[in-house]
Amino acid sequence: MNERTGGSVNKVLSGIAVAGALGVAAAYPAVGASRFWTNWVLWFVFLAAIGLGCMFVVALEHTVESVWSVPLRRIPERLSGIAVWFLLPMGLVALLSIPVIFPWTWSSASGIPMIVKKEAWLNTPFFVIRVLVCLALWVFSYRMLVTGSFKQDETRDPMFTVKARWFSRIFLIIFALTLTTVGFDWISSLEPTWYSDMFGVYIFAGTFLAGLAATTLGAVYLLRRGRLKGITEDHLYNLGGYMFAFTVFWGYIGFAQYMLQWYGNMPEEVFWFKQRFTGGWLAVSIVLGVGHFFLPFLALISRSAKRNLTRLRWVALCILFFEFLDLYWMIFPTLGKGVVLGWPELAFAVFFISLVVLWSRKAMTKGADMPVGDPFLKEGMEFHL
Repeated sequence: MNERTGGSVNKVLSGIAVAGALGVAAAYPAVGASRFWTNWVLWFVFLAAIGLGCMFVVALEHTVESVWSVPLRRIPERLSGIAVWFLLPMGLVALLSIPVIFPWTWSSASGIPMIVKKEAWLNTPFFVIRVLVCLALWVFSYRMLVTGSFKQDETRDPMFTVKARWFSRIFLIIFALTLTTVGFDWISSLEPTWYSDMFGVYIFAGTFLAGLAATTLGAVYLLRRGRLKGITEDHLYNLGGYMFAFTVFWGYIGFAQYMLQWYGNMPEEVFWFKQRFTGGWLAVSIVLGVGHFFLPFLALISRSAKRNLTRLRWVALCILFFEFLDLYWMIFPTLGKGVVLGWPELAFAVFFISLVVLWSRKAMTKGADMPVGDPFLKEGMEFHL
């Protein structure tokens, strides 16, 4: 794609983003605050899954001292910028949703024993503090893991690799704590009487899959433009293998969470699934199970599929779409109106998708396409299965 074509695409995306922004602005007075803020929280959590998932991919590589993935590391490094350029402003704006869509802030919550017992955690000042701490930790982690990597391209200082490997171990703790906090605060507490021991692991499974899928899409995007010379089918095979493996992991955790709550049959647990297995939500649940597990599982089960650029691209898009549907399935039933899908949801989708794609195209031009200052790049380029 030449510069003129790329500029035209950016102009089109900018126009679409503006149209989407107008639709988002019109949604607030048209459908009310509850539906507006539910959409906003949905997209905040979805972009958190992509941004933090990519940052986790970077940290995991450093932690396990992986070599094969070094030539591909710049892709998740670039995309993890979502944790700074999107999550920071979106998270601050999302604080306005607290008194609107979170039942534990309503006066009626004072008469519900299950919510009263959680007051030490579910109160507005502490909620705001947790959000600000999470945002600050993500920005700090980005600077430690990613900003330093771009500088290493210029300095060729191998000490950054040592420091990154050291900090990545700390980031894994930060990631676990902040991601679990996001899951319980922004999703689970929308129905504060519900409880699940496995919810944090379930959120992790989807987040890591989203990070892998975004990384794969970035790799395909660059390879089709001839910008990752030296990357072989063996590198792609490992990406496909990880997506395949964690598709199975997501399916296992999702089923385990449902099975344990169904078997336990406790009132504070089963109502959550009952709500999502009745009415129009039953169809969404079936589509989610088929699309989030069976489609990528069957599409990637063969060895050759994990080396096929076109197959990897479509599977990555499939994973991201159904991760979004998964979050929609968890969040939107709290509106209590059945399956809600109309022009406001379309406006939010148009706005955020066009904005993220536009930003991602720009991010893919930042720095070298590979971490050329990393001392293990040459070894990574020579990787073969």
